[in-house]
Amino acid sequence: MAELSMNETTTFRWSFEEDVAGYAAAGIPALGVWRQKLSDCGQPKAGALLAEHGLRVSHLLWAGGFTGSDGRSYRESVDDAKVALRTAADLGTDTLVVYSGARAGHTFNHARRLIQSALTELIPRAAELGVSLAIEPMHAGCAAEWTFLTGIDDVLALLEAVGSSQVKMVLDTYHLGQDAGLVDRIAKIAPHVAIVQLGDARQPPQGEQNRCRLGEGNVPLAEIVAALKDAGYDGYYDVELLGEEIEACAYHSLLEHAKQVFDELVGNGH
Repeated sequence: MAELSMNETTTFRWSFEEDVAGYAAAGIPALGVWRQKLSDCGQPKAGALLAEHGLRVSHLLWAGGFTGSDGRSYRESVDDAKVALRTAADLGTDTLVVYSGARAGHTFNHARRLIQSALTELIPRAAELGVSLAIEPMHAGCAAEWTFLTGIDDVLALLEAVGSSQVKMVLDTYHLGQDAGLVDRIAKIAPHVAIVQLGDARQPPQGEQNRCRLGEGNVPLAEIVAALKDAGYDGYYDVELLGEEIEACAYHSLLEHAKQVFDELVGNGH
């Protein structure tokens, strides 16, 4: 049965400890762990907190940057991804979100070869640990610093090239849901989806991401979720909300609102 998850970037100002307490109090069963907050808390303490509050981890965010766009070398990024895979397994999640890194002056084909090479090296370790490498494409309007993969076809081509069921994709409704053709394609892509991230917006991104509360933007969330259900997707729906509008919200009410909209969309009868 599909379940709700809350992404730690949504409650940007809260610490890991505050996230766990706040999500548990709101009746949210799982969270997407952001490595930065996990590091600040310390993994042993974080694991104890999760167990104490009965929260599961939907995914770990993030690894990648294989193109060198964030100042690390290719080898440093691959080695870091191996550490992240181990962390994901220790947290009990089967999904590690991966960003390719920006093109960083490379040709598209060379950038693609870099991430393909990195994934090929990581796949055996991912399989050993039971963790999927979930590639996230981003809307071209806000992808520049994160990834050169800006559409479904970019990711599907990469999945075909690596040829491993250990490599999947993230379907973020903020990034992909503004494409009018998404709903019609869900039946085909659903088997490749590791996790769905729920985001909404009043307009397409232009530079910084600026999401709004679920159901208050132009993304056809109901149609997307219905198509995913019809296609047999029953994984996590991770709520990822960030931007100026979200930062102005009180987090406790934001969590309650997201939970209510999730229940309406998915209809699990929680």
